[in-house]
Amino acid sequence: MTELSAWFAFFPPFPTGELFKQLLAAGVGTAAFSVLFYVPRKYYGFCAACGAWGWLTYFVLEWAGMTVTEATFFAAAAVVFLSRLFAVMERCPATLFMIPGIFPLVPGAGIYWTAYYIVTDQMELASRTGFSAVKAAVAIVLGIIFVFEIPQSFFKRVLGKKRAGETARNQ
Repeated sequence: MTELSAWFAFFPPFPTGELFKQLLAAGVGTAAFSVLFYVPRKYYGFCAACGAWGWLTYFVLEWAGMTVTEATFFAAAAVVFLSRLFAVMERCPATLFMIPGIFPLVPGAGIYWTAYYIVTDQMELASRTGFSAVKAAVAIVLGIIFVFEIPQSFFKRVLGKKRAGETARNQ
């Protein structure tokens, strides 16, 4: 037992209350964003789950010591993975869940501060925040590409769905 507690001593105390507030904000924000993208009402919960799951992944990985870029990559990959699962479950496009689900991960504040620092002629800060925002955006793109390379049949197999036209006799 002491070995396990020594391993957990490496990490700072987990901010559970802060995580709950941020997950709630990510889920509600994602659901609101899905309204703007005209997602059908029956999918709002799925979209909110994608956004909250992505933010949970990001929050935990950053808390565990990953860089913002690494945490963003894995969080984007988690959002896209969950989006593809929901797409197979609901028989609809994965982008229906993915686009709103990525919303909490988009480096909007970094882009805002980059523009602000450019306007106020603080070029060193502008380049630092701009480069950080670009790294996060590239991490999101790579996370999307990485998961979209997984064949659709994998997600059907995970959910136990049969291929079109396949019957119990053909198995």
